[in-house]
Amino acid sequence: MKVLMVCLGNICRSPMAEGILRRKIEEQGLQWEVDSAGTGNWHVGESPHQDSIREASKHHIDITGQRARQLEKSDFEYFDLILVMDDQNLNNALQLAGAHQKQKVKKLLSFHPDDTLDNVPDPYFEGGFDAVFTMIEEACSVLVETYKS
Repeated sequence: MKVLMVCLGNICRSPMAEGILRRKIEEQGLQWEVDSAGTGNWHVGESPHQDSIREASKHHIDITGQRARQLEKSDFEYFDLILVMDDQNLNNALQLAGAHQKQKVKKLLSFHPDDTLDNVPDPYFEGGFDAVFTMIEEACSVLVETYKS
C-alpha cells in the first residue's frame, strides 16, 4: 500500500499525517510507503512548520527530515490512496487527477471514528496543533485497521 497525505502547503497537516502514519505502519510491521505533498507550491523544499515538528516530537515522531513538495500528476499513478485534509485540497487534487484516478482521492477524516468530522482544520489558523495531531492520529488508526489485512 502506498499512501500520500495532502494539504495545502505541505508544512503543517500533511507532514504530521505522514509521520503519524509512518509510525503506525512500523508498529504493525506493514510494508507500506508513505509520503506527503501540498496542492500549492509556496513552501517547496522547506521543512515542516516548527509547531508541527514540536507537536510530533511530543509524541516521539521525528518529521524534521521531511521537505515540502507539490502534488504532481505522477502521484496519481504511483500512490494507491491519496488522502486530503479538507475540501479545498479535495477539489485541487480532483482537478489534477485523471478520470480513472479520482477514486484514489479521499478525505483523511473519512477514516475518523467520529463521522461528524469532515475537514482537518489548518492548525496555524484554527484548531491548534495538538488538537489537529490527535484528530489525524485517530483517523490514521482507523486507516491502518481498514487496510492492514
